Amino acid sequence: MDKIIMKNLAFFGYHGVLKEENILGQKFFIDIELYGDFRRAGISDNVKDTVSYADVYNEVKNMVENERFNLLEALAENIATTILESYSKVDEICIQLRKPEAPVNGIYDYFGVEIRRKRDA
Repeated sequence: MDKIIMKNLAFFGYHGVLKEENILGQKFFIDIELYGDFRRAGISDNVKDTVSYADVYNEVKNMVENERFNLLEALAENIATTILESYSKVDEICIQLRKPEAPVNGIYDYFGVEIRRKRDA
């Protein structure tokens, strides 16, 4: 199985349980791996035979910046569902979502979630 890698996508969004997070917003960083058979694209050298990472990026950007979720899990799940429904060449997706400015009193790099979803058979 082949993999398209999208690393450290950065967005500003309004996701979180606390009211302040929904008002002030914060940065989110996302890694996405798209799994599928992209061999045909390697042979044809034609973008129609693969998944346009530019198109995927724009869908993710729209979701992170224009929708609101309380939980990182919900945001990640919605991204995964949207990509799997929109791109038939993607058989599986892995998303790591990081929130470096979570409202937690402590020293840390980030809090986050990672999910992996497969296309229903």
